Amino acid sequence: MFEWSETDELIRGAVRGFIDKEVRPHLDALDSGDMLPYPIIRKLFSEFGIDALGAETVAKLLAKQRKREEAIAAGEPLPEKKPSGEGGPFSGQESLMAVLISELSGVCMGLVTAMGVSIGLGATTILARGTLAQKERWVADIVTMKKVAAWAITEPDSGSDAFGGMKTYVRRDGDDYILNGQKTFITNGPYADTVIVYAKLDQGDGGDKRDRKVLTFVLDKGMEGFTQGKPFKKMGLHASPTGELFFDNVRLGRDRLLGETEQHEGGDGRESARSSFTAERIGVAFMALGIVNECHRLCVDYAKTRKLWGQEIGRFQLVQLKLAKMEVARINVQNMVFNALERSRAGKPPTLAEASAMKLYCSEIATEVAMDAVQLFGGNGYMSEYHVEQLARDAKSLMIYAGSNEIQVTHVAKGLLAY
Repeated sequence: MFEWSETDELIRGAVRGFIDKEVRPHLDALDSGDMLPYPIIRKLFSEFGIDALGAETVAKLLAKQRKREEAIAAGEPLPEKKPSGEGGPFSGQESLMAVLISELSGVCMGLVTAMGVSIGLGATTILARGTLAQKERWVADIVTMKKVAAWAITEPDSGSDAFGGMKTYVRRDGDDYILNGQKTFITNGPYADTVIVYAKLDQGDGGDKRDRKVLTFVLDKGMEGFTQGKPFKKMGLHASPTGELFFDNVRLGRDRLLGETEQHEGGDGRESARSSFTAERIGVAFMALGIVNECHRLCVDYAKTRKLWGQEIGRFQLVQLKLAKMEVARINVQNMVFNALERSRAGKPPTLAEASAMKLYCSEIATEVAMDAVQLFGGNGYMSEYHVEQLARDAKSLMIYAGSNEIQVTHVAKGLLAY
């Protein structure tokens, strides 16, 4: 893949029309937090049939799994390989999602973060790890955005050491589990209807807490002992609510343990999270492309129209240098996105190390491009009335989001050294 298809471009045009009508007029309200992102996302899904597509895909996946389990119960030959759900609810529509994510990111990246965490992390984790009953219980409402999901792994004292520093724990209590602890920096946390929570199993054996088994649970809003904090005030991504979650002796039945067993065939919760990290980091490349494209477009237009000393600033070589570097960045990030799309179609998606390399480069270059855009706009670029100011604030989050870039370096190096 070396360019967008005709279908991709048609979709891009339709998405831009939606953005101009439904997103740009509300940017101030979204950036101030006065307007939540979810109604706009639901309208987007409705107008483009994304909700129907997601529901249909999930229904097909569950029908296949149901057929397989019925065959097992009857002692019949298995009709096909067990569907894992790891492809996600929009498997086969990666190009569509890449266009959608990049276009939205260039205007209001908070919308993408809220949507991506809910579906890309929330629904996909349940699809990959849950039983048939659990998928039927939660997934359809999440992929259609009828309900909002959060994915909770980060804690105040763990950060990038997500597993080793994890203090949130569960202990067995008969057939149930009792959950205690705290999560922070959780996207959608303040308003989520459904929350996927990672916690360590405390067996009371006094062993090394860093090595304890990690289990994954699904909680619903309003459960006794479960408190969702107010949205944080952030530097950027203001349209994406982020907050804390608190667990005070929350009683969880086994039906809320993903897979309903502590011995999941795909490993414990660590493996579940690592799979999500890979998808999340590839998504950062899609988001970075949107930032770079929008900064590139705005700066080219500004360089043609802004005049100093009697001529357009685009005639000055230092301005031309900034534009040239933006073009190189656009080509590089777009090629990484194309590579990820082609590999997904071929059934050979990037490894965690490769996804980390993509995230490392794309987030850094998007931030550099956005800051250069502010500089090119001069005093205007520092004013919130000019969109490059918001793009710079949002772009910086990509270097922290989905694991800080310092951790990406570690993952890339470990992949190279086979550690």
